Amino acid sequence: YRLKVQVQEPLDPKRVLGYLLEAVEQLVSKLECSPDTMLSSLNILPDIEKVMLLDDWNATEMDYPSMLLHEVFESQVSPCSDRIAVSSGSKSLSYRELNTRSNQLAHALRSAGACRGQRVGLCVERSADMLAAVLGVLKTGAAYVPLDPGFPEERLRFMAEDAELAILVTTTAFADLFNMPRERQLLLDADASKLLSEPAQALPPDAKLDAGFEDPAYIIYTSGSTGKPKGVVVPHRAVVNLLSSMAREPGLSADDVLVAVTTLSFDIAVLELYLPLMQGATVVIAGREEAMDGHALSHLLEQHQATLMQATPVTWRLLLEAGWTGNKGFKALVGGEALPRDLADQLLGHDIELWNMYGPTETTVWSTCARITNTTSGITIGKPIANTSVYVLDEQMRLCPVGVPGELYIGGDGVTSGYWNRPELTAERFIEDPFSSSPGAILYRTGDRVCWHDDGTLEHQGRLDFQVKVRGFRIELGEIEVALTEHPSVHQVAIHLWQVNSDDVRIVACCVPAQPGALAPVSLRKHLRARLPEYMIPQNFLPIDKIPLTPNGKVDQNRLPTPVTAESSIGQHEAPANSVETTIAEIWTILIQPSRAIGRNDKFFEMGGHSLLAMREMQQMENELDVKLNIRMLLQESVADIAIQCQSNNTPSEEITQDSGVSTSGGNRSNA
Repeated sequence: YRLKVQVQEPLDPKRVLGYLLEAVEQLVSKLECSPDTMLSSLNILPDIEKVMLLDDWNATEMDYPSMLLHEVFESQVSPCSDRIAVSSGSKSLSYRELNTRSNQLAHALRSAGACRGQRVGLCVERSADMLAAVLGVLKTGAAYVPLDPGFPEERLRFMAEDAELAILVTTTAFADLFNMPRERQLLLDADASKLLSEPAQALPPDAKLDAGFEDPAYIIYTSGSTGKPKGVVVPHRAVVNLLSSMAREPGLSADDVLVAVTTLSFDIAVLELYLPLMQGATVVIAGREEAMDGHALSHLLEQHQATLMQATPVTWRLLLEAGWTGNKGFKALVGGEALPRDLADQLLGHDIELWNMYGPTETTVWSTCARITNTTSGITIGKPIANTSVYVLDEQMRLCPVGVPGELYIGGDGVTSGYWNRPELTAERFIEDPFSSSPGAILYRTGDRVCWHDDGTLEHQGRLDFQVKVRGFRIELGEIEVALTEHPSVHQVAIHLWQVNSDDVRIVACCVPAQPGALAPVSLRKHLRARLPEYMIPQNFLPIDKIPLTPNGKVDQNRLPTPVTAESSIGQHEAPANSVETTIAEIWTILIQPSRAIGRNDKFFEMGGHSLLAMREMQQMENELDVKLNIRMLLQESVADIAIQCQSNNTPSEEITQDSGVSTSGGNRSNA
């Protein structure tokens, strides 16, 4: 029987020998009592360590209000009546104005049938009105379902139908994306006058129609391995517990200003939108394009004198690359995927307060957090937040000793109600808590591999399945595979990740064609874009003869090829025709690292680009070409089309020549 011990300096020989002796004594004692017992079924944890793992490191009890999510906001309306609650673009709403606006929406929605047990879809752009709409839905007792207008129409319709929406809150621009009659739609623009005529007071209390503490506040859809997204049902109780814990640590006060950059369809937006409102602080909602532009986001932070922001590593890198330096005392919350050490060092170098956050959607945004002050001993995901218990278990559901990796299980008040209309999957992932004395206590099985450190913090060591995080987004690779096999030219497919460098991970689809011949990446991308959000589209499609398998019949990830060629949008390479096209092609080559030269008809995404590279592309092109560009155009147009746009944005004195490679106005290459 092998006992694994993680040795951390400084090593205390007496402590290690004492630990081993106690473990051996317990093992011998158990074998004496039950000599026929399988060794693998015995838990030889010393009693003192068992107490530490079960009780000491899970002593997270903290009182929090037994209030509904919108009631937490309403408790701040009177004391903070004239303070700015939310700002977006040129529009700001005070606490009183936001409350009035959400009350009017609640009256309109209740008249349309929204109440406890119903679900209301929200498909709106990021704005102050979006926040008012969320609060309005909650005040009716219904749960809201975020529907990102940037998602493919087919995916949006599936989510709306799967959630069995009673009403849809949207605008005229997005109303046609859904198969819902007009009488079940509330259009924030077309119905504006009607909304203004609604009462400004709150809905009268109604025990039958209002939500309870355990009723869902929202249902948020995540990637599903079966090929369709699955909805996670999150009760008010879980959200209020999260906010109460976050208000204490990392901490937020009424004097703070938080810039919110996350789409409503990504669950970490919950903290960004509601935590400031719980404390009487201000939330500044960045527009979709502001959140993708490092310079614009940096300006927004400075303009509003922001004191706090939560974002994925991608966005923090974007900010740093744009020259953002932060201010002393600024709080940076990093989550959604692993925090790289080099990024942590850069952020700490700006004298800011850095926090590493971890948690799956199924346990309500964040379940652990850690204040990072240096990276010399590595980066952990910290300790459990308030009213949260965490266990590292082996395959027999036994506690793993300190330093021994196992699967992370999470219990406590943050555990959600399971998956919407997916009882089998809920039963598989949400299990009875064997360590709790509370009736009905549940553990969520995360699928994450972790281990305890001696100081009671957790180290994340990757996944135990094929779920991945790419640029902050949680993706089931199986969902991409299912969507691809629906294309007539694909017989089989295996998806894997290609790690280009420390902060550039790309999705690669290895496809066995249905018929001999080359695959058509343009056709495959078009097929997937009708079904999957952009962040799930592979950057490369590689034709292979067959899927490599391990001896037990599973896909052999280690033998899947990495990209050796990049695809042109039309297949025929045509060299850049002028200095601007050449500059664009050179920038793309550095970012994408294709194996052949980029031509004037190539498009960024079809050459292997992705969202993070697109942000860097825009910044570098603006620096090199001295023009302001629209990122949406960069994602859709060819090198030649973008060059034309650059020329039209330049002044007449900066005309582009076909062969000289220099500007007629003189100066350096950046004005060419």
